[in-house]
Amino acid sequence: MSHPAPVTVSITVPAPPAAAFAAFTERFGAWWPREYTWSQDVLEEIGIEPRAGGVCFERGPHGLRCDWGLVSTYDPPSRLAFSWQISPQRVPVPDPAKASEVAVRFAGQGAGTLVELQHRCFERHGDGAAEYAAAMGSEQGWPYLLERYAAAVTA
Repeated sequence: MSHPAPVTVSITVPAPPAAAFAAFTERFGAWWPREYTWSQDVLEEIGIEPRAGGVCFERGPHGLRCDWGLVSTYDPPSRLAFSWQISPQRVPVPDPAKASEVAVRFAGQGAGTLVELQHRCFERHGDGAAEYAAAMGSEQGWPYLLERYAAAVTA
């Protein structure tokens, strides 16, 4: 099996690291697009529990909850990492051995913060891993998501 290269995307936001970190984690639902969730228009909440061992989750109608990742590193205001337990077919996969990883670093840069995101270990997803990495690195993947995040930082 091939090992697709990690997807690495960075953006600078006009906020100090603590505010940039809080916008990414505590206000996740303010910037994550509804069309990138299972619940879509009936999404009630999406978020990241703020601690190592916390769950990345989505909550939809009638109490439906989908856990799509697990926080492995929670080190405000500099680092966050979590498993990405969403398959190339966009369905949740509860087996952590089949999850890729997302690591985000927040570094002060002048009056702003450089936010560097790396999504790696796509090979763990099995068939379709290379295509999945390409999709997450495309304009509709992490670059789009980080642009939405940056807009929420300044909102």
